[in-house]
Amino acid sequence: MAATAKTRTVTAHIPVELAERVDEIAERLERSKNWIVKQALSAWLDQEEERSRLTREALADVDAGRVIDHQAVQAWADSLSTDTPLPVPRRWS
Repeated sequence: MAATAKTRTVTAHIPVELAERVDEIAERLERSKNWIVKQALSAWLDQEEERSRLTREALADVDAGRVIDHQAVQAWADSLSTDTPLPVPRRWS
């Protein structure tokens, strides 16, 4: 017998247009609205956790002085519209 995961109901008020989009995709995929919402919420949480991890990593780089000089980035960006773009600036020297 397969073990069932514990669940909890979460109620949220969402705009009608968003609810209708969920209805449409559930019908198109022949899945329940519950399944669609769980998939979307899980993907969003994963994305937010990754964004947070990357932010903490970037802030640690800044704190350690591992940064790219602003003038180097600006010169590179300005060169992109020229016939001879500069190479991508490298992280800290």
